[in-house]
Amino acid sequence: MATGLVVSAVVVGPAAQAADNPYERGPDPTDSSVEAARGPYATSSTNVSSLVVTGFGGGVIYYPTTTSDGTFGAVAISPGFTAYWSSLDWLGPRLASHGFVVFGIETNTTLDQPDSRGRQLLAALDYLVNRSSVRSRVDASRLAVAGHSMGGGGTLEAARTRPALKAAIPLAPWHTTKSWSSLQVPTLIIGGESDSVAAVATHSEPFYNSISAAPEKAYLELNNASHFFPQTSNTPMAKQMISWLKRFVDNDTRYSQFLCPGPGGSAIEEYRNTCPT
Repeated sequence: MATGLVVSAVVVGPAAQAADNPYERGPDPTDSSVEAARGPYATSSTNVSSLVVTGFGGGVIYYPTTTSDGTFGAVAISPGFTAYWSSLDWLGPRLASHGFVVFGIETNTTLDQPDSRGRQLLAALDYLVNRSSVRSRVDASRLAVAGHSMGGGGTLEAARTRPALKAAIPLAPWHTTKSWSSLQVPTLIIGGESDSVAAVATHSEPFYNSISAAPEKAYLELNNASHFFPQTSNTPMAKQMISWLKRFVDNDTRYSQFLCPGPGGSAIEEYRNTCPT
């Protein structure tokens, strides 16, 4: 009997441990690995024509090329007012190389308002998991949204509309609605100190302060950054995005170290967080 119990413990133990975090992907992270221009995964991309989709304007899907690590979480990202995905396209391979499927979308028109962009982000996720050529690589239960400016406002709209999302990351978000108290998705807002289009005092900060139903939230303000900081390669921004997606889409607590107590240094003007554990 004693021998049988020992064998049972050896067999069941590792399986139980694996079940605790089945979505963990990649090696143990370090500051340098999360700040690097590329993560551990090789990536590829595929273009999606507006002619084959409904509800949004197509875009580009970036994904890890490996098929040996199971499925990956996914994030759809919207550009801002008058902008195209090309304004943010550095983000696609950078996030995908850390183990995510990334859908950089084009909007129906470049003048679409935040509520429309929110609906388009959700339509893009639905296409990604149901019809796209990479749908077999995506875990439909682990999805997120992000976006810049009015795309950031759309990110808030999408997250409020679909509470099953795992994460939301508005970048320099713009929206006429200031209260997001019903939003239930873990949300990281990144703003720029010198933003004159969506000033943090009237956009990012009140948005962050109003979020009360989400289990976790964070606010990162970049020192002396303008409204257009997401449109060029930005390591402090990318590091927090990767860490937030890893923590809440992949449930990977190895990345909590980058969220709590959070980033510092000359690039950071302010950081607030409810400190996920």
